[in-house]
Amino acid sequence: MPARILVAYATLKGSTAEIARAIGDELQTAGHNADVEPMKTITSLEGYDAVIIGAPVYMGKVIDVKKFVDKHRDALSTVRVAAFAVGVAPTSDDPKAVTDCLDTLHAALEPLQPLASTMFAGKLDPGKLSFFEKRIWGMVKGPEGDFRDWGT
Repeated sequence: MPARILVAYATLKGSTAEIARAIGDELQTAGHNADVEPMKTITSLEGYDAVIIGAPVYMGKVIDVKKFVDKHRDALSTVRVAAFAVGVAPTSDDPKAVTDCLDTLHAALEPLQPLASTMFAGKLDPGKLSFFEKRIWGMVKGPEGDFRDWGT
């Protein structure tokens, strides 16, 4: 029997939404019933067998996850949960960069213990950054481009 799975995501510039939709498409291809929705619009988790939570890591913070977990704490404790973070950490030469982002994701998920969690490389389009964001990004010399690997 196919599972009914919710892919709940937060996004700032659209990259995480695109990854969430790709995950939903793969779940559908595998025979599951998958809904892909922004976290902010979700009012109930009723009827779902599993929830996949995805969010960008932005300036050291995981966007909207804590609010979502707090709002749906009781329902999330009764379903299988997995999670993913999206950011540029996977492009870093520092092996600790991804671990730090996943630690931040896990802290936002508390008290949940996801069955699985991972981090995907994202996309940084300078054209979508505000003036302030461009200045900060330039100072830290962050990478720019689309680092998503759609084959994984």
